[in-house]
Amino acid sequence: MAIAVRSFAKINIGLRIGPLRPDRFHELRTVYQTLAIHDVLRIEVRRGDAIEIHCDHPGVPTNETNTCWRITERVLKALDLRRSIRITIEKNLPIQGGLGAASSNGVATLLALEKALRKPLAARDRLRIAGEVGSDLPLFLVGGTVLGIGRGEQVYPLEDLPSVPCVVATPPVGVSTPVAFADWDKNLAGSGKLTGGPPFDRMTMFSDSVYEWLNGVIGSTTGVPANARDRAEALLLGLVRTGIENDFESVVFPMYPVIGEVKRVLASAGARYASLSGSGSTVYGLFRDRESARKGAQAVKAAGVAAAITTTATLRRADYWNHLFME
Repeated sequence: MAIAVRSFAKINIGLRIGPLRPDRFHELRTVYQTLAIHDVLRIEVRRGDAIEIHCDHPGVPTNETNTCWRITERVLKALDLRRSIRITIEKNLPIQGGLGAASSNGVATLLALEKALRKPLAARDRLRIAGEVGSDLPLFLVGGTVLGIGRGEQVYPLEDLPSVPCVVATPPVGVSTPVAFADWDKNLAGSGKLTGGPPFDRMTMFSDSVYEWLNGVIGSTTGVPANARDRAEALLLGLVRTGIENDFESVVFPMYPVIGEVKRVLASAGARYASLSGSGSTVYGLFRDRESARKGAQAVKAAGVAAAITTTATLRRADYWNHLFME
């Protein structure tokens, strides 16, 4: 019997790029947020010793370069098992979109394998395997609103952002994350923005901004609003006030003006907060309510901007885990 599992998307709420580390990765600070949109994976375990990946999308590799393949190899090794594993991917999320689709697929495979094999991994092994395969994978072992540090693989659950309507727009361009990092180094290293001053000044500023944002309305005599909608509104406005931004925008938007145009349209259409996710090409807008989000999606279409558009919502941690496995 196949185990069916949802593989949810993520967005980055702010992303700060720090100095280049000795391991050639950049130090990062970001807040990950899972979304309700998802791929669907089906995992089948049989006798034998092989890994098969099936997907109708031509952009998804079906060999050992696939994240699901790499995860499966490591899980079987960690459990000291020999099995044939068939993985079928129903692809709904964009490829190279900055939504963490491949990373999410990998973690969904890991969790489904544990269930199918009836052999859970130790928590430390689960996290180790995810971190070995990619920087974005560990966040999907937490879900909801998650702080990412290090190269993004060190993850810590934050207080969840209430469910907020979200418009996701993905222009038909693929942004290479390594190229975006290289352009960041080339264009900004000499300006002082990358390493100017003490190495972690910019990291500290980002952490301070996130702390202020998640504390709601700073300086309010009534404290954080109790009503979920009012709290969501306060947090969205706080994102703008505290200046939480994605550093990749400064290099990706000049390379691909259409991506910057999507952000401009979403902001003009009433998004309380709009941003590039990861290195792109997806841009998202967070809206106060569903009707505003619907109008925001319509505005992008009306502007004639080439982009695949989806209306969804942020996914809280409890909902992430409650809806992960399908009956």
